[in-house]
Parts: sequence; C-alpha cells; structure tokens
Amino acid sequence: MPELPEVEALAGFLRQRLVERPAAGGGAAVVAEVGVGAINVLKTFDPPPSALAGLPVTGVARHGKWLDLDLDGLHLVVHLSRAGWLRWSEQLPTTPVRPGKSPLALRVLFDDGEDGRPGFDLTEQGTHKRLAVHVVRDPRQVAAIASLGPDPLDDSFDLTALQALLAGSRQQVKGLLREQSVLAGVGNAYSDEVLHAARISPFAVSGKLDDDEVSRLYASLKDVLASAVAAATGKPASQLKDAKRAGMRVHGRTGEACPVCGDVVREVSFADRSLQYCATCQTGGKPLADRRTSKFLR
Repeated sequence: MPELPEVEALAGFLRQRLVERPAAGGGAAVVAEVGVGAINVLKTFDPPPSALAGLPVTGVARHGKWLDLDLDGLHLVVHLSRAGWLRWSEQLPTTPVRPGKSPLALRVLFDDGEDGRPGFDLTEQGTHKRLAVHVVRDPRQVAAIASLGPDPLDDSFDLTALQALLAGSRQQVKGLLREQSVLAGVGNAYSDEVLHAARISPFAVSGKLDDDEVSRLYASLKDVLASAVAAATGKPASQLKDAKRAGMRVHGRTGEACPVCGDVVREVSFADRSLQYCATCQTGGKPLADRRTSKFLR
C-alpha cells in the first residue's frame, strides 16, 4: 500500500507535470477527459467525473495517504488502498475507456497545450477492490480525510504532540501508528521501519512507553519518514514501488539479516497481513509468537 512518502512523491510528480510545467501558451494543464473503467471506485456522484472536463489543475496536495488534485475548486481525491496505483503516460490511448475486467479503474487525460495525450490511469489489481475516488467541492467532505489525525511531518507535530497521542492509550504501539484518525499517513510498512529504528517492540503498550522510548519513537518517526520522502522525491511514478522496497530495513525482509545487529528478521502473521521486526533490537532477544496460533510474547 502506498503510504505517506509515496503519496507525497506522487503529489510532487503530478504537481511538476500539471501545475509547474508551463504549457504552450501559458497556464496549467487542463482536464480534457475523464474515463471510468470501474464504477465501483466512484464513491460520490455529485459532481460527476465528467464535470472535471475543461478545468485547469490549480494544485496537487496530500492528506495522509490521500492524493488530492485541485481542479479550479473541484477536487479529485484518490485513495490507492492496498492494490491501487497511478500510472502516468505522456501519450495515453485515445480509445474510449470501457468497463470490464481490466485493472483500469479511471483514466484522466489532460490538454497541456502541446501535442500528445498526457495523463494517468488509476489501476487496481486483485479481487479485493478498495481503490476509492471522490469528486468533491472540499476534501473534508470525504469523511476519512475530515477524521485524519496530525501529519507526522508537519512542523506543528512536536514531541509534546506525540506524548499527548500516547498518553493513557492501551493500544499496542504498532496499531496506534497505523490508526489514521490518530496519526495520518503511516501504514504497515513504515510502522515496522519506525519501530525498528526506535528499538521498540511492535506490541508494546502505547501508554506505558517511558520518556526515553517516546523520544526515540518521535525521532524515528521524523527521520524514517523524512528520509523516505527524500529518497522518493523526483522519481517517476513507475519507480516509486521499487524505491520503497529498496529502502526497507526490516519490512518485507523476513529471514534476512538485520542491518543493525545481524540477527535474523522475523515475522508475525495475521489474517491478511504481517509485520516484521528484529528480536535483538526490539524485544530483548525474545521472539514474538505468531498471532494465528498463540498469544503474544512480550
């Protein structure tokens, strides 16, 4: 799933091509056409996607893991979920988009005042269709955006703000970091990376972390996410997935050596996901039991 760093990079990628790149004759790129390949991705009906045609792109922003294209006051807001992706092309096909079994969910074509048909496709693989597209007048009309917690890379998010989020919480810290209404933009992958860098067990109780652990967690949140954003910035959309995988130290690296201590990276599996951690760095050398078969070991 794309998380804060990848969505931030996608926003920058689109901003450069649609807002900051001067089109022939001046001005931002204009939506030429919106084609819907999967009706189920549309979560709103008023305004319809066709209302975007003819509107200039006046801004591109990120809200947590949501991508927001500002089209002269209307907003195309997208959540890529687990299997969605944005694929940019300088020359998209001119044939009409037709609903079917293709991964193509939505196509947005632009007129940038030059020759060609630049734009992007939103695609989604797999059987669990969770890609979400909203056309709204205000991003906060999307309930999931209105309920977002603070952005960990915002300048206003300081150590005191993190302490307030953790105080009194009985939630395991791994789950708290992933809770979008508590903290916006962090998902399964980067919560693994942050906790490994902070040397904290994923199943530590949030409200029981001591001052030193909270300070390490804060520093790791800032450092891991900022480094991932820096690594992704400037890369084309087609390279962001590989860049994310390459930057992971423990997530997705079960059985490999921890880059810090050399111990094996271990995994805990759940019904539909898993987490990775280093026992030496994070749990005092004690492996965590698989949740599917027994209770956690702390």
